[in-house]
Amino acid sequence: MEESVIKALDEIRPSLQADGGDLEYIKMDGKQVFVRLVGSCAGCPMSQMTLKGGVERYLRDKVDAEIEVLSV
Repeated sequence: MEESVIKALDEIRPSLQADGGDLEYIKMDGKQVFVRLVGSCAGCPMSQMTLKGGVERYLRDKVDAEIEVLSV
């Protein structure tokens, strides 16, 4: 499952990079995926919305409906 998560994150990254940000995959523990937002995403007030409404929703659609994305 970890390979599928990393592949899905790589599919999302161009959208974040277009806005001057990015994310780094840190690790996966069970169905929790830990990422770090960088660039303009790191200080953005909408970062939690991006994580939950964007990244987590995409991973749930593409990989597993029970995945949770957490920022470190």
